[in-house]
Amino acid sequence: MSRILHFLASLVVIIVLSMLVSDDRKEIRIRFLSQLLVVEVLLAWFFLHFEIGLEFVKKMSELFDHLLRCAAYGTNFVFGNMSDRGLAFFWLNVLCPIIFISALIGILQHLRVLPAIIRILGTILSKINGMGKLESFNAVSSLLLGQSENFIIYKDILGQISEKRMYTLAATAMSTVSMSIVGAYMTLLQPRYVILALVLNMFSTFIILSLINPYCVDFQDDLKLADPHQKQGFFEMLSEYILAGFKVMVIVTAMLIGFIALIASFNSVFDSVFGISFQEVLGYIFFPLAWVLGVPGYEALQVGSIMATKLVSNEFVAMIDLQKVIEKLSLHSEGILSVFLVSFANFSSIGIISGSIKGLHEEQGNTVSRFGLKLLYGSTLVSLLSAAITGFVL
Repeated sequence: MSRILHFLASLVVIIVLSMLVSDDRKEIRIRFLSQLLVVEVLLAWFFLHFEIGLEFVKKMSELFDHLLRCAAYGTNFVFGNMSDRGLAFFWLNVLCPIIFISALIGILQHLRVLPAIIRILGTILSKINGMGKLESFNAVSSLLLGQSENFIIYKDILGQISEKRMYTLAATAMSTVSMSIVGAYMTLLQPRYVILALVLNMFSTFIILSLINPYCVDFQDDLKLADPHQKQGFFEMLSEYILAGFKVMVIVTAMLIGFIALIASFNSVFDSVFGISFQEVLGYIFFPLAWVLGVPGYEALQVGSIMATKLVSNEFVAMIDLQKVIEKLSLHSEGILSVFLVSFANFSSIGIISGSIKGLHEEQGNTVSRFGLKLLYGSTLVSLLSAAITGFVL
């Protein structure tokens, strides 16, 4: 009974927070919101409690475990088996595999496997969410390609997209994560929560955006999407994706070094001046949100602190913090927090997404920059909704 009450309370809070910034409340379509929520809850039950769903998660976990072992051959060759000796563990075992998985994504893209998946799944999603095919295609392509690379396939039509639809595309990219980085998450979180978050975030995005940014699409024409590799040879494409993976790895490395150092310095200053750490202050801000999601009161402050850390820094910093306290948390709190952390919803993503779009279409890039904070607000609500559903079905 308590779990049901927490779920209903969290839904009310999330809906109210969404409605506060809604562009046009009269355009909200309750029918689509209801069916999206039902589908999302059923999927959460399927992946966490049904034998077939559990087996799917197990197979996905084994697949990524195998991919990480393959990636280790490359890192061991270059770094002389340092990882086997426990040296530079995070760099070698979590970040370096991004390069290998990025290369695999490039191959699947070049062989037209990913475009086919994007169109099939996108078409199915468009029947459920009441949005246009563009929004549904984008939800799938963001997951498969990543928030930066994703917009390349829309480069020929960016200038034709309205501001409302542009917000939806950008918010979706911030609310999901790239498959190239999923393997890294699975080294820090339980794989089943990573897989669950990938699925839930897609549907949570449609629900939150239908509240914050409702609109009707008057046309359902098939959109001609760009193929970024149609004039590229195989090895040219492969080199491009390997380098793209390397850039992501370097960017994540730089972000981790910078943000972890900054948080440590803030903690030191706050502790010396106020007798409380910076992360504890953030924890008090997110405490009520953690509690309403179903986290027990005695754990809510710790969980709220990690949730806030993810928002102001990035998900990797927060996942590292979770690893430090995971033995002290209940399995219920661990599941809620783990699902919340699996997204790109943080301040740095505003610059990444707007910069990626600006490189393809300057005017649309400026448009995205203008509603940057609203993007972060909406994508954080997406994470909260996915976490709330996780807490309900666990």
